[in-house]
Amino acid sequence: HIHVLTRTPSPRILVEAFAQVRPRYIVAVPLIIEKIIRTRVFPLLEKPLMKLMLMVPFVDDRLLARILDRLKETFGGNLQEIIIGGAALNKDVERFLRRCNFPYTVGYGMTECGPLIAYAPCTNNRMASCGRIVDRIEAKVSSPNPASVPGILYVKGTNVMLGYYKNPEATAEAIDDEGWLCTGDICNLDEEGFLYVRGRDKNMILGPSGQNIYPEEIEDKLNNLPYVSESLIVDSGAGRLVALIFPDLEAAQSQGFTDSDIEKIMDENIRTLNESLPGYSQVQSYRIQQEEFEKTPKRSIKRYLYK
Repeated sequence: HIHVLTRTPSPRILVEAFAQVRPRYIVAVPLIIEKIIRTRVFPLLEKPLMKLMLMVPFVDDRLLARILDRLKETFGGNLQEIIIGGAALNKDVERFLRRCNFPYTVGYGMTECGPLIAYAPCTNNRMASCGRIVDRIEAKVSSPNPASVPGILYVKGTNVMLGYYKNPEATAEAIDDEGWLCTGDICNLDEEGFLYVRGRDKNMILGPSGQNIYPEEIEDKLNNLPYVSESLIVDSGAGRLVALIFPDLEAAQSQGFTDSDIEKIMDENIRTLNESLPGYSQVQSYRIQQEEFEKTPKRSIKRYLYK
């Protein structure tokens, strides 16, 4: 059975639907599970007693098992696997899911490929990977060493589209004479066929000395910092990076923080972020967004609106 929601899928509405439907499989964008983990689990784990208990052998296993049960109950109590796609999964969230053995996996595909390109079941997935190249597809990465040097991913197979409808120019740009489709994603591909997406080729920023900067990787780090709801890294020219930040206003205001307090928190966040980045990819300044970023139907930020 497939159940269709008739309302905008906010976390609250989804949790209600999970309780009613009790699904076995859920296919979702990362934003859904990240929101649930960040609002329901991470605040609990930050409490001093919880931090201490998670450092004690055996106690941590029992505690994580209880958290896992509660988390499964949030998704209806009947979950076998949640399949995440459409965007990268936040690394801190993924580390937690792996630590408590939550049945998740990350897949990768595109409409032009019918749509699946890579997938691995939750029993055989790998951290930061979006699965293995599926059987019916060939894949190659434009790199001298795809396992260690990222390059653009190209795919070919019977599930690749014949072309864009009545648009031969766009078709010729996407598919070469040998049938290889350019995905536009910069990836690594290891010897066992596991795929790791680093970012979109069109989003890559050229550093001051020609270094490749992938804004998605910086955003992932920034989004883990206090009171950051979502962010975008943009190039203001000459490789100077600016962070556009939409704060978690609901959480900040519940703590009684003023606009001035939020700015001080973001100042500290940028300092913390830059400590984890090489010099060429450090953020020079930031701007606070007062409204959530505009998104596509699959909940990806419309980057072109903010460049």
